[in-house]
Amino acid sequence: MSKCAICGKEQDPKFKPFCSKRCADVDLNRWFSGGYAIPAVEEDDPDQGEEREQ
Repeated sequence: MSKCAICGKEQDPKFKPFCSKRCADVDLNRWFSGGYAIPAVEEDDPDQGEEREQ
């Protein structure tokens, strides 16, 4: 059987991929608090520093 994504215990099919509601809530809190983040590389704005003509 697969392991819980948070604590490593066996998964409960009711809470898959977690073992309990508690672990599911821990994961949700990590998303809401910014604990999980996808690294991004910002590209230079080609219009930066130039005045736009109207």
